[in-house]
Amino acid sequence: MLYYLFTYLEKIDFPGAGVFQYISFRSAMTVITSLIISMIFGKRIILFLQKLQIGETIRDLGLEGQIQKKGTPTMGGLIILASIIIPVLLFGDLNNVYVILMLITTIWLGFVGFLDDYIKVYRKNKKGLRGKFKIGGQVILGLIIGLTLHFNNEIVVREKVLDQNGVPVTRIVQSDDNVLAQKTYVTRDVKSTKVNIPFLKNNEFDYAYLIWFLGEKAKEWAWIVVIIAVIFILTAVSNGANLTDGLDGLAAGTSAIIGTTLGILAYVSGNTIIADYLNIMYIPNTGELVVYISGFIGALIGFMWYNSYPAQVFMGDTGSLSVGGIIAVFAVLIRKELLIPILCGIFFAESLSVLFQVSYFKYSRRKSGTGKRILKMAPLHHHFQKLNYSEPKIVIRFWIIGILLAVITIVTLKIR
Repeated sequence: MLYYLFTYLEKIDFPGAGVFQYISFRSAMTVITSLIISMIFGKRIILFLQKLQIGETIRDLGLEGQIQKKGTPTMGGLIILASIIIPVLLFGDLNNVYVILMLITTIWLGFVGFLDDYIKVYRKNKKGLRGKFKIGGQVILGLIIGLTLHFNNEIVVREKVLDQNGVPVTRIVQSDDNVLAQKTYVTRDVKSTKVNIPFLKNNEFDYAYLIWFLGEKAKEWAWIVVIIAVIFILTAVSNGANLTDGLDGLAAGTSAIIGTTLGILAYVSGNTIIADYLNIMYIPNTGELVVYISGFIGALIGFMWYNSYPAQVFMGDTGSLSVGGIIAVFAVLIRKELLIPILCGIFFAESLSVLFQVSYFKYSRRKSGTGKRILKMAPLHHHFQKLNYSEPKIVIRFWIIGILLAVITIVTLKIR
């Protein structure tokens, strides 16, 4: 909203109004505003949740410090959601299709998570929202994102025009004074099902490759594969973040690290000069996503003011489902989803630990009549608690691993 106000003021030559045209300035203002909202108004939300007696119910699993968390307010994800949405509405370009999709994702998954928390707290049903409804909400959102990617004409990538021999076409551009001349590539904006892939020379993967057996029609029907991939990625990352939210500050800190990395990737993908230098696809208009992710990062850092050990509030499914979904959809929009197994390695490990634990337990029980476990407890962070590691130590070490994975993710842009 402020973006449009200052855009108007710039037209009438109001001093200083032009600064709002810079993504860097608006991103900085978004971070500051989201921090202020989460840190100042966050306390009021916590007191409100305490007044409503919205506390966490604890099942004794024999973990250190677990019982002390009983009664700690949950639904703290409301702090995160408010701290993202309000600054983005103030400083973001709300005509940008990418920003619109991110806001839809935030509100949609926040609502699904809120229903889950509501059932747990008010209905006293520890299982919360039934799994099929939770997955159903994620699938519907995945369909919305996937269909928009295919049918919206503003979502394109800029490719170099090739001649019959596959060589990029160039042209000579004269400077205004006709003294200097520069050779540039001829480009065009096209609909594409390509994404960036790490470690390969051309750095691109086309979803049409997965249906190669259709021959010439593979590119025509690749959008269906994209939708399926979006649904899978969204569901997997959202639930992975949900599983990671088990220790004070773990999910919030890990997600802030991931968000910072995604912000860097969005900036380089939305900047034609840097994208050309790194030899990655340039995606017009995605630079505006840096404003959104700045609000995301600020909201999580501000939330950790109250969620760090010992936590004064938990994000609940209201926060964890939406945070994971935001990460997934953001990665899809900047076409970096194939980097998720590296970047979201913590989420990936937490999800695999549960999958392997449950699968092996069922297998061993079927074979021997007695279920056996690979880990002392799943998800993975509880395994380390059972090994008598303190909660803050586990969280900080997971953060360090997350930072390492983030650095590796960025480095893949140049390693081919």
